[in-house]
Amino acid sequence: MVKPPGIWSDAHVIDSLRAWLLPETQRRTLDNLTDDLDLRAGDARSKLSAYWTLLTLSSMIAGAGVLADSTATVIGAMIIAPLSTPIMGTALGLVKGDRRTKALRYAVAGAVVVVAIGVLFALLIPAEYDLRANSQVTGRVTPGLFDLIAAASTGLAGAVALARKDIAAVLPGVAISISLVPPLVVVGICIGQGAGLMAAGALLLFLSNLIALVLAGTFVFAFLGYAEASRGRARGATRRARVVLATLFLVVSVPLAITSLVSLYVTQLDHRATSTTEAWLASVPDASVTSAGLALPDFVIEIKTPGDLPPTNTLRADLREVLPAGLNVVLVTTIGDRVDLGEMP
Repeated sequence: MVKPPGIWSDAHVIDSLRAWLLPETQRRTLDNLTDDLDLRAGDARSKLSAYWTLLTLSSMIAGAGVLADSTATVIGAMIIAPLSTPIMGTALGLVKGDRRTKALRYAVAGAVVVVAIGVLFALLIPAEYDLRANSQVTGRVTPGLFDLIAAASTGLAGAVALARKDIAAVLPGVAISISLVPPLVVVGICIGQGAGLMAAGALLLFLSNLIALVLAGTFVFAFLGYAEASRGRARGATRRARVVLATLFLVVSVPLAITSLVSLYVTQLDHRATSTTEAWLASVPDASVTSAGLALPDFVIEIKTPGDLPPTNTLRADLREVLPAGLNVVLVTTIGDRVDLGEMP
């Protein structure tokens, strides 16, 4: 049977996919989206009051959760954090070609406030506080490519949810905010503790997530037809902004990809060192390796042992086969011994 001409055209496929993602009966109007995402639209005073109040409180909750190393508390901060509103408002402004939008300014100003609150929280802890022992910190200072993929996916899902009437408006806000406030609080805490490199890592996580969210939101809003609904407005600036965003997305992808590869390599080293050390401990009853990994400038292997260890020269010879040259290896035992095996030859 001959198919009607044009039924499988690109335009038909796009229209069908658009209708599937956003049925006409569930479509929210451009004015509806603008009212939700533009902090200056409608009752701007009330919107801004709620924005700054919730942002401050969510930052304080996140700061307390990070320093207490409490995942549940940090999640509580994610739930009420309002940073997603100006971020998705920026995406909608790009689609509309609205050069007057100040959504990104509110997002940046909000980020500065969150970092400042993080710095204040850092004043509450002693200078010798070990940030590397806090999982809420370490989980956000070494971002990888998967974090970028997760942020982009969240932005896609959030924009679709915002455009539909039948999905709760709070869903995209909660999902998107997960990637925003906690890293910024960690930036402030690390700055307050003088950990510049860790602060830079957390800031990279925030910036990559911010760019991914805006780019994903812009793509979805444009694909769903909101660009056509705002025809007649300036388009040149919008196209330039999208090009800049896409470029920034690629730029941040490079260090994230490198970080991911380094993390994979370090994980392999940890596994090799653990296996080698466990084989070395086989003759010691009830002895085991509790952890192995980089704790710059050393590679630290922590051992649980009820008594004396086998000759460490044997372990050093075995580790030189699986660890790179120049890496200084230290053994730490539960009975209080610290053995420096020296640099791997």
